Amino acid sequence: MNETTIVNDPLTALERVKLARHKDRPYTLDFIERLFEDFVELHGDRRFAEDAAIVCGLARFHGSPVVVLGHQKGRGTKQSVRRNFGMPKPEGYRKALRMLKLAEKFNRPVFSFIDTSGAYPGIDAEERGQAEAIAHNLRESSKLRVPVIVTVIGEGGSGGALAIGLGDRVLMLENAVYSVITPEGCAAILWKDAGEAERAATNLRLTASELYRLGIIDRVVAEPPGGAHTTHDETARLLDDALQETLAEVTQFDPPSRLTQRYKRLRALGRWTTSV
Repeated sequence: MNETTIVNDPLTALERVKLARHKDRPYTLDFIERLFEDFVELHGDRRFAEDAAIVCGLARFHGSPVVVLGHQKGRGTKQSVRRNFGMPKPEGYRKALRMLKLAEKFNRPVFSFIDTSGAYPGIDAEERGQAEAIAHNLRESSKLRVPVIVTVIGEGGSGGALAIGLGDRVLMLENAVYSVITPEGCAAILWKDAGEAERAATNLRLTASELYRLGIIDRVVAEPPGGAHTTHDETARLLDDALQETLAEVTQFDPPSRLTQRYKRLRALGRWTTSV
């Protein structure tokens, strides 16, 4: 699918949310297995602990050395608990930042994959500086001199997603969603009724087609008929083509030009106009 052809969305926003959360949808490690070679996972933030909700490592993309990182959900109860349902704690974001710094040190492009309902909101995470860790990642990511390509592969939830989502280009799979809050959370706050999730999902403008239209993301990547969960291999093939094209696009700029473009892109987000 070419992103410019998306006009009428056949699915509702809430249906897209359900597809983004599908239990068989490919996660970061599924894409790493299919898109990258010689992946070596690195662990720990060198300050507190290992956080399995974020996976990071060194790899090769079509023969070129790169850094890969992303949220990782689990399948089944045991894995979901170990991965904390894809909700990172501060040590996860600090591990990600450690990888970003390694990428800059060794001049490796970064591929970041987003798939989380949000950062873990527990008291222990707040005590260890959850908000500070997210803010630190945003500040440091904005200054990275290497290419950074972000792909929303499932859920993109609030600051928990944005902490590893600041890049030169942002891609989204066709049925992924990206929003400041879940539809259920939004409905509970605005209308005191989580049953209004469909109404909230529509108004949040969280689908890939809406976000492309608004200029929040740069490209929509097609999924196989029925959704990414139907065939991981075909989904990875479609994403591989998009990532190769995007990498070729962003690597043609020198670091100063890349930083200037990244800054302009960020400053352009959130513009609005009124009409009478």
